[in-house]
Amino acid sequence: MKCRHTYLFAGLCALLFGACTGNFRDINDDLSGITDGELEADNNGLGYRLGIIQQGGGYFNYDFGKGKNWPFQLTQNLNADMFSGYMHDPKPLQGGSHNSDYNLQDGWNSAMWQFTYSYVMPEIYRLEQTAAELMPPFYAIAKILKVLAMQRVTDYYGPVIYTHFGAQGAEYVPDGQQEVYMHFFDDLDEAVEILSDYVAERPMAGEFAKFDLLLDGSYAAWLRFANSLRMRLAVRLASVAPEKARAEFRKAAADPYGVIEVNTNNAAVKTSGIYSNPLGAINRSWNEAVMNASMESVLTGFGDPRIAKFFEPCAEDLVIANDGGESVSVPLKGQYHGVRQGTAFSHNYYAAFSRLTVEPTTEVVLMSAAEVWFLRAEAALRGWTDEDAGTCYRAGVFISFAQWQVSGAEQYLESDASAADYRDPIAPENDIAARCRVSPRWDESAAAEIGLERIITQKWIAMYPEGCEAWAEQRRTGYPRLFPVRFNHSKGQSIDTETMIRRLPYPATLETSDPEQYEMLLKELGGPDHGGTRLWWDTGRNF
Repeated sequence: MKCRHTYLFAGLCALLFGACTGNFRDINDDLSGITDGELEADNNGLGYRLGIIQQGGGYFNYDFGKGKNWPFQLTQNLNADMFSGYMHDPKPLQGGSHNSDYNLQDGWNSAMWQFTYSYVMPEIYRLEQTAAELMPPFYAIAKILKVLAMQRVTDYYGPVIYTHFGAQGAEYVPDGQQEVYMHFFDDLDEAVEILSDYVAERPMAGEFAKFDLLLDGSYAAWLRFANSLRMRLAVRLASVAPEKARAEFRKAAADPYGVIEVNTNNAAVKTSGIYSNPLGAINRSWNEAVMNASMESVLTGFGDPRIAKFFEPCAEDLVIANDGGESVSVPLKGQYHGVRQGTAFSHNYYAAFSRLTVEPTTEVVLMSAAEVWFLRAEAALRGWTDEDAGTCYRAGVFISFAQWQVSGAEQYLESDASAADYRDPIAPENDIAARCRVSPRWDESAAAEIGLERIITQKWIAMYPEGCEAWAEQRRTGYPRLFPVRFNHSKGQSIDTETMIRRLPYPATLETSDPEQYEMLLKELGGPDHGGTRLWWDTGRNF
């Protein structure tokens, strides 16, 4: 799709999504496009559905007949990727006022809800109805993918339709976020038990290999992934349900199949003929992704060598017209520059800033060994395990450096460098002092809050460019300390500038097309349906 058409879809998405919502209670209509002939072949009826889930449950890039890449832009890139502090669209969309300055765009922010419920959850539901008896490991993997997909949805909006999806009589009763998370753990329990028993009986089994875009059909790898995902979910609850969080974390750590510890075990969606990295297209073909100012501040201030793996230096100097109409050269070439969120710019000059290195062929890492080591570091810091927090922290940094094939981790971990102030070479009124207050060096004597800030800041760097998880963790902990928006155009000032956006509102179509369900969702949310309402696990404190 050509770039000029991209936001035509954003403008028309309410019409598209209205159709999706109409199918929400009717999962008998298969939107996937799988033919009867494809379903008849050996395991294809199960395997193809799992393939669709893998393409849509993480970085959505399943072609449902309306093109690829743009759904991902709506589901993630124009919200979570930006709110996480990773990147920013350099184009002056919507006249310069949109999600960036909290003038939230329903057509963009509805996408995660609508695409997940229209294309991913129906396939999961069908697998749950058929695979339990026909092929238990497929059923187990579907459960893991269900947790992965719906964790992203609930962490966007709060209460969701989970346990009652596909309920008889169209009673799609929502679950509060606390209930959803408890069911996540139950579903992982069931999946791990099934896969463990199956692998014990058939250690060399590989029926899923030809369908698996994520872990090469290894059931043992899926067990590691499930355990690692349990750690992620557990840590998310550290402040709101600490005893449950500790118990679930320790359960994952004790499982004999282990967790993701080395880069060769990373859970990454493979790019192939049926899947390509949508962020790569947005970056390379559409030129709609550049560095965020918060990334510039931390990476350049720290002297972090990963910056060259994440971003490209500016290719050329920029020539602009000043207020007097004279041409002025702005030196950019060879430098790293990012866009500050919420400046409401109405020009195209930021297109000259640092592009991402992501290509359509770049694998999509959904969970890395580095993330798991930082999860272990936080668990140790909280006293959940006997591991040493500093040791796990350093392991996370080392393995992240190895993942990105850069050297110098030893020197980096001895550095007391601080984040850099942000200087906008085009509009100095956007300048702002650095917010991040920690350095890379671990300090054993530091208070727990400082230790946590170090862990989460490095975890944020290591998880790039996975904005969904990064945004969730930033909301949970307040780290890294991102730059606030310069202009806050949230409706009724419902989003606090310093507290920042806490969630996405539900699709506007829900309120009109299904008011009963909408009211149930709001009741479970326990607050108004805007971007300033905190989710259940978002307590505003860490200890």
